[in-house]
Amino acid sequence: MNKEYLSEGRTRQKMATRKQILEQTQALLSSGKTFGIEDVVQQSGLSRATVYRYFPNIDALVQEAGLDIKTASPEMLIKRTSKYDLQTQIIKIQQYFNDLAFDNEEAFRKYLGTVLGQSSLEVKRGARRVKSLRLAMDNYKGKLDNDTVDKLINAATVLMGIEALIVTRDVCGLSKQKSKKTLQWALDIILSDVLKTELKS
Repeated sequence: MNKEYLSEGRTRQKMATRKQILEQTQALLSSGKTFGIEDVVQQSGLSRATVYRYFPNIDALVQEAGLDIKTASPEMLIKRTSKYDLQTQIIKIQQYFNDLAFDNEEAFRKYLGTVLGQSSLEVKRGARRVKSLRLAMDNYKGKLDNDTVDKLINAATVLMGIEALIVTRDVCGLSKQKSKKTLQWALDIILSDVLKTELKS
């Protein structure tokens, strides 16, 4: 997407058009079917030239639409879960991201398939998960050493989101309910063990 184009004249109208394109692409993503730019053109009612003006190819559009699926900011997640102790707060964060992944499974699978075809240096995924967990840990600075914090964040991140969903569903063959319960069980065990032995009074 050309940021200069967006910032030059009729900005509000251009942002509305961009939003329309992304919303229609998200609808197509959620269907789980293979689609191209022409399908987005038909779905949105916009011209092909207009869609290409905002997104140069279908991969760029799918990537942007996948990232744009309504996700709470890390700050909002922390605000929602601030009343809980650290272990419960992290479990609540996991529940949020796993519910998000399961509720938007087809869209996230399509998005993941697109970004995996690119260099790992080009696309960094999971930033919201990592930031949310780090913010949750901020209140425990001095009580947990930095190495423990980093390991907990990495372990917790592995147990939430679309990647965890794919492993539990496709590799383990679990139902959605069993997937969620298994992932929560694993994280709960890790947190119980680490916080019991590492958290200083």
